[in-house]
Amino acid sequence: MRILDMNWMMVERQVQRDDRVVLPIGSVEQHAYLSLGVDMILSERVAVEAAEPLGVPVYPALPFGITPYFTAFPGTVSLKVSTAVALARDILDSLERTGFRRVLIVNGHGGNAPVGALAQEWMAENPAVTVKFYNWWNAPKTWDKVMAIDPLASHASWMENFPWTRPPGQKFPDERRAMVDLEKLRASNPAEARKLLGDGNYGGYHVRDDAEMMELWRVAVAETRAAIEGPWQS
Repeated sequence: MRILDMNWMMVERQVQRDDRVVLPIGSVEQHAYLSLGVDMILSERVAVEAAEPLGVPVYPALPFGITPYFTAFPGTVSLKVSTAVALARDILDSLERTGFRRVLIVNGHGGNAPVGALAQEWMAENPAVTVKFYNWWNAPKTWDKVMAIDPLASHASWMENFPWTRPPGQKFPDERRAMVDLEKLRASNPAEARKLLGDGNYGGYHVRDDAEMMELWRVAVAETRAAIEGPWQS
């Protein structure tokens, strides 16, 4: 359930019977022909669909993440690492005060890895709380499904192209792009990265059949639900 559909009294009762909570995090960054909000859209949606049968509350996705390499693409917003980590710490502190003791961070953006490191540090300071940092898109079963559909898949390619991540009326190229040179990309400044990437797709088709995408989505939701269910610290 979405925590925005609850009031404070409902939350107070909730933590007395179940101390789990889900926090999706994403980013607002270029995704070629897809929405700038792909990472936040997908992390929140997979979290909500996974948590609904379990009755576990889900916070709205944090929209902004760490994405300095895409800042030459208009619309991209990047947080400093220190800002993202400080924000995550403040949120975890608030969740702990509320009474949540099992927190699943459902991450939709690879650049947010420092938040995962912060979670480990924060748990050392708050041993009564367990925090799991979960990259939904490359969890084992989900990634296996991606590879079974098409092994050429990456950022801004077909694997992120769902009906709910497409701007209205958007058309997509038919080409199957070769994978970008990742080592060269990692050594590039933002202007160089934009030149190297072109439209922003790292490699692969821009779109695949929606039936395949729904199969992938069902796997992702089920695997995320399993992460919410456990195992957790006893």
